[in-house]
Amino acid sequence: MDLSRLRKLSEISWEIPPQGTMRVPAVFYGNQALIQQMDQKVAEQAANVASLPGIVRAAYAMPDAHWGYGFPIGGVAAFDPEQGGVVSAGGVGFDISCGVRTLLTGMARAAIAGYEEKLAEALGREIPAGVGAHGKIRLAEPEMASMLRGGARWAVESGFGEAEDLDRIEEQGCMSAADPTAVSREAKVRQRDEMGTLGSGNHYAEVQEVAQIYQPEIAQAFGLEPGGLVVSLHCGSRGLGHQIGTDYLREMVSAADSFGLRLPERELASAPLSSELGRRYLGAMRAGINCALANRQILTHRIRKVFQGFFPGSRLTLLYDVSHNTCKEELHPIEGRSVRLFVHRKGATRALGPSHHELPPCFAPWGQPVLIGGSMGTCSYILAGQTESEERAFSSAVHGAGRQMSRNQAARTWEGRELVRQLGRRGILIRARSPREVAEEAPGAYKDVSAVVEAAEAAGLARRVARLDPWICVKG
Repeated sequence: MDLSRLRKLSEISWEIPPQGTMRVPAVFYGNQALIQQMDQKVAEQAANVASLPGIVRAAYAMPDAHWGYGFPIGGVAAFDPEQGGVVSAGGVGFDISCGVRTLLTGMARAAIAGYEEKLAEALGREIPAGVGAHGKIRLAEPEMASMLRGGARWAVESGFGEAEDLDRIEEQGCMSAADPTAVSREAKVRQRDEMGTLGSGNHYAEVQEVAQIYQPEIAQAFGLEPGGLVVSLHCGSRGLGHQIGTDYLREMVSAADSFGLRLPERELASAPLSSELGRRYLGAMRAGINCALANRQILTHRIRKVFQGFFPGSRLTLLYDVSHNTCKEELHPIEGRSVRLFVHRKGATRALGPSHHELPPCFAPWGQPVLIGGSMGTCSYILAGQTESEERAFSSAVHGAGRQMSRNQAARTWEGRELVRQLGRRGILIRARSPREVAEEAPGAYKDVSAVVEAAEAAGLARRVARLDPWICVKG
């Protein structure tokens, strides 16, 4: 990104002041090196977002931001319905409610040593992964509607997981006001056989070791101990979410003129929050969130079964589940009063600070667990939300490393089988369906996740609690 276009606010924050059609500034978080790594398109897209009707305070870009569809990935923006605010399908993205879930195994690495190869094989068999992967569940129309309304609660009631899991999931596992009737038949058909599947791209199931603790008191409250093993999932709403995004982007583009919206670019397709189209999209998107929550709940059940097969009596407890492609109705302080806003987080994670009313009591003293996935073969992080994040980015933080190279470019640069061998020599076991998909997700295709997380902490978005190193990784 060209720094000459930005005004430096601090060592860790920058902005494009309002100009032209911009209603608010565009604010970028990151040190100089991370900002320079961002594509110039990130600046253009953030400025375009800052031009949308009803936007409040600023359009934000997280330290892991990179070019996306309409909104930058790593983008956060909030809209006031009382000020003509809009909802944007491009501001949520195609993989609705893609997110991360982390499970505590209660075991150390030594307890699994000698089983790792067999465990990797079993996880690879039990977790359907890859483009178009189908699971063992087939949903007829009535049950599909129940799943889209009930999310992880539906999954638990259907025998996948435990009721206590729900307290440690955003929205207690079920997004209210979901509307299955607003989801197209094509989206439902695409999802009919995809429940309990991982998908492709940067999605994964990974056994990780707690390698470093930064905040011992918070780590203990989160159930994290040095040398302990966790299992993390990264996946979303599969074909259903993608089809919802496709359907509504097309409809929003067609309807833009009728709403009097002059969009800086077609990919920012939006609809007024007060419109029938806007309300219908929100209902469909919330159903997509529930689909993703149910999907991760089913996968959790399968992972537990695998561990119990190897280690009878083992009990994997849920640390937390948080999404990073959503639009949520939330209350935030604006000019001294609490205002109802619709907060878009696209490739950005909610990061509630201590004592926030939406936190489970066990997390209230410490802040929300913020789960940050690394790229294949690199470390991941668990952070805790900070109170300062409210005013800095509507209680939002980074979601991962952020790409610095396209998938096609990565596939031309690396060879998948050789990458698997290289990671194997480092003691990291990869189970993947396709060598090309391994190459596309090469660690070098991403930014340095440690630098991204350090920048998020320096910016006051969230603070580091623990670093997780990979051991076994199941890829799409």
